[in-house]
Amino acid sequence: IAQGAVWYCGYFYTRFFMERVLKVDTNTVDQLVLAVTVASAFLYIFFGWLSDRVGRKPVMLFGMILALVSFFPGFHALTKAANPALAEAQAASPVRVIAATGECSVQFDPIGKAVFASACDIAKSVLSNAGVSYTTDVGSIAAGRAIVRIGSREISSIDGTGMDASALKAARTEVETRVKAALVAAGYPQTADPARINMPLTFLILMLFMVGATALYGPQAAALVELFPTRVRYTAMSLPYNIGTGWVGGLLPAASFALVAASGNIYFGLWYSVAFTLVAVIVSLIWLPETKGRDLNTMED
Repeated sequence: IAQGAVWYCGYFYTRFFMERVLKVDTNTVDQLVLAVTVASAFLYIFFGWLSDRVGRKPVMLFGMILALVSFFPGFHALTKAANPALAEAQAASPVRVIAATGECSVQFDPIGKAVFASACDIAKSVLSNAGVSYTTDVGSIAAGRAIVRIGSREISSIDGTGMDASALKAARTEVETRVKAALVAAGYPQTADPARINMPLTFLILMLFMVGATALYGPQAAALVELFPTRVRYTAMSLPYNIGTGWVGGLLPAASFALVAASGNIYFGLWYSVAFTLVAVIVSLIWLPETKGRDLNTMED
């Protein structure tokens, strides 16, 4: 599960965060991701080699612990490096959503079929998609209403409950247009300014995440092979690998967005990766044996 959390967060969620939250141009993100991919390629070999000398377990634990301690400060630093105007606007003009009790949903929608139509849900969805952090004040407004307060500006959301799909889409678009205009007026950037992106620092932050990911990934194949005898090796390897990669990693974007929308904090989605990685660290410390040097030919069936 740590692989899905650490590697997917370091490689895929960073891309999502830069494009969707920090509004960095796609071409710039592509260049950064390509540079990090090329620069980190040798690390898989290095950490595999290192695990042959010091053991699989300490190298993989290093990768997981590095991820744990670097995710939150790293993503905060990424915001300041890639879109400093966003960080400045959030400090100068904080955003609040004021809504009625019980009308704000947890917007977890892994298959894209759920409908979130309350005034609060529409307001939070618009802000989350805009990459804006906000706080929520629940219970201080009448049912069916929600207000987005940006600094001293207030924008009323629309309650789309009971609307058909086309009307709901139009309502979302209307709220989005008014909220975006208020954000721009308050100094929130619509896109990251290329001239203000600190490319070297952004690259180094992304590389830090990949050091953790490759330290975990590099020794993993050998460790999984050495854990199990031949009779059950394929099943024993593929089951946890695909649970970690397919389920934990695959659900990361949807779960992280739901956490961001529920909390209003653009960094709160990182708790998904942190939680799974922390569980993996504890399990590894207590139950994962060191497998370096095992003779596969003499392992008992």
